[in-house]
Amino acid sequence: MNEILNKPVLNVEDIQKYLEIGRRQSYELCNSGAFRVLRIGQRIKVPTQSFLEWVNGNN
Repeated sequence: MNEILNKPVLNVEDIQKYLEIGRRQSYELCNSGAFRVLRIGQRIKVPTQSFLEWVNGNN
């Protein structure tokens, strides 16, 4: 798990692995507005810091 969190930006698959949830749930979470999401074309990128703040309840 540390190798995932050492990245400055996460993708949907990283979030899926970290939270041990399905692919569809990962996309739904990214589209929920719970944390900051960057869209580059059709790709979804999540700043690791923003994701960790959400996980820790610091949003």
